[in-house]
Amino acid sequence: MGYITLVTGELRITPPLTWPEIRASEYAPGEPHRHDLVLLVREETVQTEEGPLLRRTAHALALRPIEEYRAYTLVKDVQAAIDAHPGHTFTGYLSCEGEETGDLWRVVIKDGRAVEVRPRIVWPDEEESLA
Repeated sequence: MGYITLVTGELRITPPLTWPEIRASEYAPGEPHRHDLVLLVREETVQTEEGPLLRRTAHALALRPIEEYRAYTLVKDVQAAIDAHPGHTFTGYLSCEGEETGDLWRVVIKDGRAVEVRPRIVWPDEEESLA
């Protein structure tokens, strides 16, 4: 048992990881489920002088398909994935929605660090007084 959180979205990787970096990564797809996060890999056929070449690059990081995910360590896990791939910039966010009404938050990347942020709800008539 535990509190279930729905996590959607992906974190973009710039520049994309190359095939040697993907193979060496603990977050590579197909690895035994060492981590809840996984690299998203694109395949592209490139024409070379020697014929077609299949190029694989990892363009993003996302949560594996998990039916009942518990996000207790998600921020720490995202930071560990970032730290495992030096020389690459991660951008974007993962949206998180808990079981209870109003439990919304995101994991965003700020200055290379994974950070949890929560929305601020403001009533329409309060917007002018806050401005």
